[in-house]
Amino acid sequence: MSVIERLDTYLQRVGDRPRVLVKITTDDGIDGWAEVYNHGPDLAFPPLLEYLFEQIKGIDARRTSYVSQLLLQSSRFPPGAIGLAALAAIDHALWDIAGKAAGMPVYQLLGGAVRDRVRVYAGLYSAPDIPQLVDRTSELHEEYGFTAFKLSPYRADLHRHRFGVVAAELGRYFGEVRESHPADVEFAFDAHACLWSPQQAVALGAALAANEPLFLEEPIRPEHLPAWARIRSELSAISVPLATGESLYSPYEFLGLLTAQGADIVQPDICVVGGLTQMIKIAHLAEAHYVPVAPHNPLGPLATAANVHFAAATTNFSILEFKPDPVSWCHDPYEPRDGHLELRPDRPGWGITIDESSLAKDDWVHWERRVPVKPDGSTAWM
Repeated sequence: MSVIERLDTYLQRVGDRPRVLVKITTDDGIDGWAEVYNHGPDLAFPPLLEYLFEQIKGIDARRTSYVSQLLLQSSRFPPGAIGLAALAAIDHALWDIAGKAAGMPVYQLLGGAVRDRVRVYAGLYSAPDIPQLVDRTSELHEEYGFTAFKLSPYRADLHRHRFGVVAAELGRYFGEVRESHPADVEFAFDAHACLWSPQQAVALGAALAANEPLFLEEPIRPEHLPAWARIRSELSAISVPLATGESLYSPYEFLGLLTAQGADIVQPDICVVGGLTQMIKIAHLAEAHYVPVAPHNPLGPLATAANVHFAAATTNFSILEFKPDPVSWCHDPYEPRDGHLELRPDRPGWGITIDESSLAKDDWVHWERRVPVKPDGSTAWM
């Protein structure tokens, strides 16, 4: 056995965002690593992880499904963003240990690879002027081979213009984006749940339709599933794929979305839904509904590594979000070549190494969300 003996946390960063790293060590000296998707309050994670660790100390680290279920059942009420992010980190550290104990990549423990490499798109998260956009996409294509990118759909200020102006400006912009790039380059648009009206979501999709977006992501909040069914029905009529899922927490919530036929593409975040163990369940549900999975992943090397192994073994995986952000604590991250992340069949566990010497000193940055304020003083979604 490889018994769980110790848990350590480290306060680090990925780009300008704080990140808690987690190391679990077994009694036979195997280390497993993970990163936490910090939702805030960020500094709540180390004590929460210590609390959870006391419940699993002494258990065989290779019993990933058992530990996942145990921690889910130890909560009287369904855990939300913070609880599931902590559970995901523990789950991922244990999968890393399981792979290393077996001497094979994690994807081999999931039934083996169904693909040789994992396609990625670059998250840009803004809507630059065309010259700046062309410079950036050309640079990313030359360095990494990207042929797909994700932009913001908001060229005009959403809260200070008539919505028709916002939609019309998007339509013009996407037309110019298409004209300035090769025909095979794909563009997705992330509306970031800033809209409140399903009608506006449909209008946003209609503005994109003529130029065939890869998908329109999360135009509204996820709570009211009939609204998603309505939006998808209307966007399907104009061939605009609707994607969502980063704000959903469990297989049960994804089942509700899929049953309502509310999405063409689901985007669970492996660090939000409770980890790889729960992510696999969500993918199976989506597959049964003929829906592909394009994981949400604006994170660092450890989250990307977990996604690579998930994607390698998942038949209905389609494309993975990737944000180039070098870090001091990982010198061999998965990086795109020809727009794909290559599998590492000769490396056990996640297939990357963590430079512990760089973790000796905290490298923490404070970050918090800023809620937009409308002209009348009321707050808006962001």
